[in-house]
Amino acid sequence: MLTEERYKLILERLQINGVVKLQQLVEELGASESTIRRDLIDLESRQLLKRVHGGAALLNQKSQEPGMDEKTFKNVQQKTVIGRLAAQEIRDGECIYLDAGTTTLAMIPHIEAKDVTVVTNGLSHVEALVSKQIRSYLLGGMMKMHTKAVIGSIALQNLDNFRFDKCFIGTNGVDPEMGYTTPDPEEALIKRRAHDLSSKTYVLADSSKIGEVAFAKLFELKEGVLITESVPEHWRRAIAQKTEIIEGEP
Repeated sequence: MLTEERYKLILERLQINGVVKLQQLVEELGASESTIRRDLIDLESRQLLKRVHGGAALLNQKSQEPGMDEKTFKNVQQKTVIGRLAAQEIRDGECIYLDAGTTTLAMIPHIEAKDVTVVTNGLSHVEALVSKQIRSYLLGGMMKMHTKAVIGSIALQNLDNFRFDKCFIGTNGVDPEMGYTTPDPEEALIKRRAHDLSSKTYVLADSSKIGEVAFAKLFELKEGVLITESVPEHWRRAIAQKTEIIEGEP
């Protein structure tokens, strides 16, 4: 197979899945691992992708969402801290909404409250909740292939059947002026509706998200309590003026 043909197929896989694994490319393209590595290095130099652990991902743009595989390996320690802090906000007997995403997924091992009911749009989340014997509901709708999040009009209709004491929402951007943002407008609709149906909203974001702005707005900072492992000092004052912060060091 010619080099340019391999490049074309690699980029096609990325557009479909958001992330590709090195070993998958080796098998699908029938090329050696060293050849595929060189291909990825060259495509990265052309700013057509970025290399990540074990493969490659689309370049982060305001309208592009990293895949679940890519996000799982990012900021693991920070997400563990945030997940623990967020889980401590859940009380016995509450009904909560748990948004799809790796940061909210990190909450589940730390949930100690009893008789909790959880609604989620995350496939990975419902599997983890059930394994912990937590009463769980998974929204129906269209499953995003590379983030395993349920979105779309059917999911929105399902969501309207519930009311929540608290919701825990993931975000890709936290900005004092632009508010909380995420790349996908359809996913933003789900997050926003869960917020509207909840008595209290918590937004989970590691420090790398602070100061970032993605394509679709969720809501203003003041509408949700920010849970993070650390607020960068140059952002602290501006963020603290707009919202309550729950913070803990790794």
